[in-house]
Amino acid sequence: MHHPLRPGSFLQAYLFFFLILSTGCNFVHKPSKWDTTQVEIARDEFGVPHIFGKTDADVAYGLAWAHAEDDFETIQMTVLAGKGLAGRVFGEQGAAIDFFVNLLETREIAKEKYEESFSPEFKKVLEGYAAGINDYAFTHTEEVLYQGAFPITPKEIISAYILSLAQMSGADRAVQAIVSGKVDRIPEDSLPKGSNAIAIHPSRTDSGEAFLAINSHQPLEGPVAWYEAHLNSEEGWNALGGLFPGGSMIFHGVNEHLGWAHTVNSPDFLDVFQLEIDPENPGNYRVDGQWLELDEKTIWLKVKLWDLITIPVPKKVWKSIYGPTLVTEQGTFSIRFGALDQVGAPEQWWRMNKARNFTEWKSAMNSMQLSNFNTVYADKYDTIFYVSNGLLPKRAPGFDYSGTVPGNTKKTLWTAFHPFSELPQQANPPSGYLYNTNHSPFKASAYPDNLNSENYPAEMGFDLRDNNRSMRFRELMLDSGKISWEDFERIKYDQTLPTTLAFRTDMSKLFSLDSAKYPDIEKQIFALKNWNKEASVDSEGAALFAFIYYYWWDEFAKAGKSFDTQLTEEEAVQGMRAAKSHFETHFGKELVRLGEYQKLVRGDKVLPIWGIDDVLTTIRSTPWENGMRKAAQGESYILMVKFGDGLPVIKSINVYGASNRPDSPHYADQMDRFLSRNLKPMTLDKKEVLRTAKRIYHPGE
Repeated sequence: MHHPLRPGSFLQAYLFFFLILSTGCNFVHKPSKWDTTQVEIARDEFGVPHIFGKTDADVAYGLAWAHAEDDFETIQMTVLAGKGLAGRVFGEQGAAIDFFVNLLETREIAKEKYEESFSPEFKKVLEGYAAGINDYAFTHTEEVLYQGAFPITPKEIISAYILSLAQMSGADRAVQAIVSGKVDRIPEDSLPKGSNAIAIHPSRTDSGEAFLAINSHQPLEGPVAWYEAHLNSEEGWNALGGLFPGGSMIFHGVNEHLGWAHTVNSPDFLDVFQLEIDPENPGNYRVDGQWLELDEKTIWLKVKLWDLITIPVPKKVWKSIYGPTLVTEQGTFSIRFGALDQVGAPEQWWRMNKARNFTEWKSAMNSMQLSNFNTVYADKYDTIFYVSNGLLPKRAPGFDYSGTVPGNTKKTLWTAFHPFSELPQQANPPSGYLYNTNHSPFKASAYPDNLNSENYPAEMGFDLRDNNRSMRFRELMLDSGKISWEDFERIKYDQTLPTTLAFRTDMSKLFSLDSAKYPDIEKQIFALKNWNKEASVDSEGAALFAFIYYYWWDEFAKAGKSFDTQLTEEEAVQGMRAAKSHFETHFGKELVRLGEYQKLVRGDKVLPIWGIDDVLTTIRSTPWENGMRKAAQGESYILMVKFGDGLPVIKSINVYGASNRPDSPHYADQMDRFLSRNLKPMTLDKKEVLRTAKRIYHPGE
């Protein structure tokens, strides 16, 4: 998450008179007395948990326990964030999250909307998950980061979901833009997001099976890194796929009948309103000629300094009829978005997990609780489907919603969302395939089959752009004829940029420099001109391009320059010279191979890794040590599915392994298979899981 309050902003004014000893809250909760004999955890040879239970609630309990066994520390980050306690453990950065929680009132919203938003059946699932986490904390007190975080309640779990979906809707970036005085254009993440989802209809495959690739590009570690699990109850829940720490169901994956993949989309989910403030009474703002009073509240953020010392820091938050509000020197601004209005996303996901056919799955989608995400679907019954999903406000015409919106009239105060039927979507196009790589929803299939963007209101704000991955997919995917599973895997694992590049920054100058004019970088110019644009571990051109790409990304960010620009000849030369100097300094030569420069790192295990930004096998890296870079985001959890007769055929891989504990044998045991693209077979067959399991046990054993 990008934090709205920067480190160092709290300490100076309060340190000398607000120092207090932190008690750590020594409250010890009681165990739930859950009947764990009804919960069975089977670990396969890779340590992946297969959770079996009598009821869905039993399965949720088992998921919480198994995930805590593998990564309790990261789950606690989600717990602490949902409860507004992150500052007590993570200091100033955690307090910034707590500020965000208080500004958005996620705990209050969860409490207010809980009863009306969730069915009795799903409340039991949340209760089971909470009980599993609480019982694990009770029996592993030495692992608890902050005793006051437990017990956690279902409502606090929902607070964490609201917080996460708010961030995915752009709320954190909006807050940053407001406090930095840059509200006209909300800045994007420091690096662009990326994911792939591909569905092929049985009519286009040589085996007559539907193919589905679930391939999101998440951070490799942290609160939004994928965890793999299989959930199976006697109440009809049998799903396998990926979820994040704190998740109580599969976010995207496959069940016995169908599967779906999410990618991040970016229509206009959120509006920033500038209020008209009374100069004589700054607590009042005018709407349609009437003065209204801002709701004002003082919150106390507890910021950890050292192990035994925290400081309480007072901060004010405001609220208008438009939503959470910030008062700055540039003005007073409110933000408004759907994730604070509709909070039932967890139940929608659960119902998608349990859907037995497209009608049931689409009914879950039609509930419109999930605030965003492109979603690509396939099943065993000859249906493929795509939708650019989201809670998109029904906005009054006559205003520019792409920038800051006037907050002095109720004409701009939207209160409803476009129904699911009005979102861009299509099923079973004649071309027989659907895909999304975070690009325009109006380019989801073959050109003759695509939707017309003019049929959708411009104020929805859908992206109309291609990216490198979408263009490369179209180069690889034929619009007619049959494809094999091997063809499908080859497309999914392609690591080459398209013929015409589609980065936000036009980088064509890099490939047209005259070596006679710049003899000092002759080798670099030659390397890029002869590069086949493939990001293989042995490629010198890929390493050189990656260095220059990150170099200018950083330089543009530092200068506050838009990435939607053209790299000049001077900048291209500067980037090449910087690369030459860097490689000579750290590697003793002018050019290096990508695998020398970029590594996949887990503990003491360091391996060369392929991939650069925005190839289908995306890898984004950050500076590491000795001039090298470390993979940080991109290819992570991959699930490939064939739907035919019987249970789907499933293969998967997770970048590191099933456990985040360094002493576990499954901490890094999937790395070599991940790099060699050797996916492991998985199954939804309970009998087969139990027959081949390496360990079967009940929670607590």
